[in-house]
Amino acid sequence: MLEKFLDFIIHLDKYLPQLANQYGPITYLILFLIIFLETGVVFTPFLPGDSLLFITGTLASTNFLNVFFILALLSIAAILGDTCNYWIGRTFGKKLIKKADGKFLKKEHLIKTHLFFEKHGGKTIILARFVPIVRTFAPFVAGVSKMSYRWFLMFNVIGGILWVFIFVGLGYFFGNLPIIKNNFHLSVGIIIFLSLIPMIIEWINHKRKPKIKEKIDFKKLEKILAQ
Repeated sequence: MLEKFLDFIIHLDKYLPQLANQYGPITYLILFLIIFLETGVVFTPFLPGDSLLFITGTLASTNFLNVFFILALLSIAAILGDTCNYWIGRTFGKKLIKKADGKFLKKEHLIKTHLFFEKHGGKTIILARFVPIVRTFAPFVAGVSKMSYRWFLMFNVIGGILWVFIFVGLGYFFGNLPIIKNNFHLSVGIIIFLSLIPMIIEWINHKRKPKIKEKIDFKKLEKILAQ
């Protein structure tokens, strides 16, 4: 099952046109669910948000998908996903943190997201859209911290629309350039790599500061998020 899923992700350019031809509207549902789950469930930060949006834009430019419907649908999916994640954090967040075993809900990710929040404030909900991992945990931490839902919703709508329009737009306008069309998998790889750059920089900085080796336990995590 996992191998099939990974194969689907790697060869989205091959499978999405097939899905569009064979299943029609179901293709839109699949795209909606992937974007919703990537942003709406704190346990699924590994789903391919950026690259999926880029590929979807590319296919929309070849009339496999309706670009206007895609922009509206996936913006709604992103906004609803963050909203769901916010309420999961607000309602069950502290219980999930206490019961987390680190396999799916990693405390390090929560701490980093909290620090990101402290640095950027409410704008984190917008900025996090463009940072893998943080994108999934930001609304969860906002919910745990009981951020005003009115403010969260405003930043959520702005961030969700920007994220979808930028990546789908890049795919729509540049995805069919000969250099990208002839090296499609390489192009997707570059998109994924660019998405990972913030984490790579953070890892390098962490390696350069070996003296910061504090192990953060769950009690400290709960205390930080409860502030």
